[in-house]
Amino acid sequence: MKTSLRIGFLGSGGIAQSHAYALDALKYYYKDAPHVEKVLVASPTPAHREAFAQRFFFQEAVEPQAVWARQDIDTLYILGTNETHTPQLLKAAKTPSIQRIYVEKPIGISQQDIDDLQALDNSPHGKFIMVGFQFLQKSPLRKAIAHWHSGAFGAPVHFRAEYLHDSYIDSAYRKKRVGRLLPIPQQGATVDLGSHPLSLLTAFLGNKLVVKTAAISGSFEDVPKYSDLCTTLLLEEPTSGAAGTLVASRISPGTGDLLKIEIWGTHGALLFSTTNPDSYQTYLPDQGWNTVKILSDYSPASTFPADYTPSGWLRALVHNHYLFLGGDPNISIIPDLAHGIQVQRLLHQTAEHILSV
Repeated sequence: MKTSLRIGFLGSGGIAQSHAYALDALKYYYKDAPHVEKVLVASPTPAHREAFAQRFFFQEAVEPQAVWARQDIDTLYILGTNETHTPQLLKAAKTPSIQRIYVEKPIGISQQDIDDLQALDNSPHGKFIMVGFQFLQKSPLRKAIAHWHSGAFGAPVHFRAEYLHDSYIDSAYRKKRVGRLLPIPQQGATVDLGSHPLSLLTAFLGNKLVVKTAAISGSFEDVPKYSDLCTTLLLEEPTSGAAGTLVASRISPGTGDLLKIEIWGTHGALLFSTTNPDSYQTYLPDQGWNTVKILSDYSPASTFPADYTPSGWLRALVHNHYLFLGGDPNISIIPDLAHGIQVQRLLHQTAEHILSV
């Protein structure tokens, strides 16, 4: 692992705060974490970027366009609004000094973005690119994905995934987040929430998943048409013939922040839910139902503060940073550019089904 990195942020919103926290937390979890120098943060709004730089100890606050002339950053986090992700990633890939690029999901918003990103992925760009699917690093899900790929459960037959929130039922909450109510594929429940279970299903079942159909439900007078508050997908994995559903909802009362994954195979089943965030369940004929307790087992890298502590959302994000900044890639699935492109294809297929109605 490189011992020192000079980092820039493109974006200074809420998700950027989470990444600033993860960078600061690295040294507490990993003895081999690199020294991180927070060189600059860029945002179109001067007051916002200045406040962010001061609060989180970045050396400079600059406008986004100024980033591309800099030669003193080697690591860039792309954390701005969704429509900026692809153009900024393409520019970063052409900037010689930048060697590591972390881009938040969704990686793009259009078919042209997908085409441009695929061309980048096919080129000898020489950059390390990682996409922000931190749920892949939750301890139980890391172990569950490896367990599934052991072959113990046989070939997949059917599956179900859900990511449910209830916050957008509140009109005051919606009013503060008008930008997140833009129609799919730029925003909405599928982009914001559904991209995470799509990433997980891709990790479990491979990169050939396709969306067979999709439907949206739920409406409010202040929400534009095709801003998907709740979306249900039917997906197919064509190699095995397995089929399943995914529900992404911002308006499911009483759920808070609920993620579920269930995969049923020819020899057994595997289930995960954030209602029990530190374990996953399995069924195998010779063992019956079994709860596999994982907790915060990120070994061999870290068990801080102990291996029995709960694994939370931010903990998985910290591990994402560890991998991005040079941690052993053999201990986790890396959501690389190809992974991000596959998830974006599924999001785009979903949009096509919804907008064709």
